[in-house]
Formats: sequence, structure tokens, C-alpha cells
Amino acid sequence: MAFTRPTGKHRAPSRMKRSTARAAGVAALTTTGVIGTLAAPALAAEPAVEQTGLIPVVTIGDSVADQIDAQAAAQEQAAEEAAQKKAEELARKKAAAKAKKEREAKERAARAAAERKRLNTYVAPISGSYISTGYKAGGAVWSSGSHTGVDFHAASGTSVHAVGSGTVVEAGWGGSYGNNIVIKMNDGTYTQYGHLSSIGVSVGQTVTPGQQIGLSGATGNVTGPHLHFEARTTPEYGSDIDPVAYLRSHGVNV
Repeated sequence: MAFTRPTGKHRAPSRMKRSTARAAGVAALTTTGVIGTLAAPALAAEPAVEQTGLIPVVTIGDSVADQIDAQAAAQEQAAEEAAQKKAEELARKKAAAKAKKEREAKERAARAAAERKRLNTYVAPISGSYISTGYKAGGAVWSSGSHTGVDFHAASGTSVHAVGSGTVVEAGWGGSYGNNIVIKMNDGTYTQYGHLSSIGVSVGQTVTPGQQIGLSGATGNVTGPHLHFEARTTPEYGSDIDPVAYLRSHGVNV
């Protein structure tokens, strides 16, 4: 007996038609921006792409998306921390360089101040000595009738020092002064050292306070070894000023 297939509106759609319709629905959802999550059993039941000609659309689960977001956030935070660490290190290096520069500037200023102070210091022409003949003492031994300087007691060969900073303008024989040295001081005055047994500087040489410039002796018009010391307003004889007052005005106790 032959059976005929039901026809009409009551006939159920074929499997192929159902699959095609479902894929078309997914494609429509994709076009409108709405994508649904497909269950595994439904996917397994669907025909292959070759059969439908449509590309299945699968959404990523929330847990996977959260992991990606967390990883991206961690990478961003790590980059920010690295940039901050680099900036802090750069700032530290700049601060250290600035502090070093300021420290070196202070040290240079302190050294310069100490050097200025040293160069402006005055000392006695002979250490530990005393004045044996005072300024303006009278007597026939001096051609001017009086002593134009002071005599410091000193045995022959005693070290003679520049009393301050200056430049040598005379170094050699000075007539009745014997071997003598004249120095133009930094303040514009002049000092003279006479009756030396030897001279240790030359004209044009700069000297500093306490520097040895020669040795005491008994050359020239003398009765015995000593140092004749004068303070002058010019390098010439006759411009003398009180040498004791001069030294004391510069802080030398004589």
C-alpha cells in the first residue's frame, strides 16, 4: 500500500529549512548589533558552514573578558609605576647634582675668602724679635739726624719675612742700607728691609705674608747685625712713616 506525504499548511518544515532559518536569524541579529550567546548543544546540532553558507557568531564569556581587562589594567599600572620610578630617579639625580654644585661653590667661596684673609694678613718681619732702636731716635750715625725706621734685634743669618702681600720693586745694594729690599704693598704703601746678609727675591716678584725674602746681617752703615725696617708712602728715602704704628694698624703686635 502506498503512502503519500502530507501536503499543505500542516506539513512540518524540513530539517534543512529550520537550520537555514536559524542561521538567518543569527545573521540578522549580527546586522542589528545584537549578538546572543549560543549554547553548545545548539551549535552541535547546526549544520556545517559549508551547508548553510553562513558564518556562526560566538560571543566571549564574561570571565574571559574580565581576565583580559584585568591583564590590560595590570600592564597599564606597571607602565605607570615604571614611568614614576624613572621620574623619581631623574629627580633624585638632579637634586644630587644641584647639591654637589652648591657644595662645591660654597667650598670655593670659603677657600677664596680664606685666601683673601691670608693675603691681607700682616706679620712681623722677624719672628720672636723686639725693637732695639726706635723710630726717630736721634744721633750722628744717621745722615738725616734721626732714625727713619726701627731696628729689630737679630743675629746674622736670621730669616727675614715680608710683612704682607706685595711686589718687589728693589732688591740689591742700597748704599748705607747695605743689601736691601723694597716692597710695594697691596695697600699702596712700601716697606723696606735693610742690612741683609743675603737677598732671596728679585724685582717684579710677588710675595705673601710671612714669606722669607732674605737673611739678616750687618751690611752697609751699621755697628752690628740687625734688621732695619721702614714703612714709606713712596719707594724713595725721606717718605718714611712710623713703622710701629704701621704694623699695629695691620694687626701686628710689636
